[in-house]
Amino acid sequence: MDITVSIVEDDDGLRETLARYLDTRGFRCVSTYGSAEEALRDLPLVKPAVILMDINLPRKSGIECVAQLKSSTPSSKCIILTAFEDTELIFQALAAGALGYLLKGVRPAKLLESIREVHEGGSPMSSQIARKVVAFFQKPRPQAPADAQLSERERQVLECLVKGLLYKQIAAQMGISMGTVRTYTQRIYEKFHVHTRTEAVVKYLRH
Repeated sequence: MDITVSIVEDDDGLRETLARYLDTRGFRCVSTYGSAEEALRDLPLVKPAVILMDINLPRKSGIECVAQLKSSTPSSKCIILTAFEDTELIFQALAAGALGYLLKGVRPAKLLESIREVHEGGSPMSSQIARKVVAFFQKPRPQAPADAQLSERERQVLECLVKGLLYKQIAAQMGISMGTVRTYTQRIYEKFHVHTRTEAVVKYLRH
């Protein structure tokens, strides 16, 4: 079955170009919107698998839209597609519930790959964004109380989650089963008092 996609983008030309492109590449664009308000009204009914979300929308921002969709349309997975590379915006978007962050101008093949990846549980990012996240992650900083409670293996799994690796990639890298990865991940959630990988990553990076 085709992966269903909705687009929230105020540039009419880009929005329609993206929609046509996805429809010819094995995806199904089920709706497009020029504002957050339109998207918030219709997306709970449309329930696409993946939402491509711009940040700089006319009134309500894409980040605000993502935060509201997290509760109204929890089954849809949001990828930010924007021109902004600001580190604070990246973390705001992730904290709001976005599962991916791509820059406009991303290669078409990378966009398609990212939609598939987020649909399968990954957290795709443009290379520039990933470098910013990794650079932030590598900065010396005081150990957070929640982080201090993690075992060494749990911390290794968390580092892989920060990099956006899928469970199967983490399992292969660490030489453990996917079931063990899930167990470690659940323990991290419990110790961080969160429910998703995005919340765990944001909580860790902000300390």
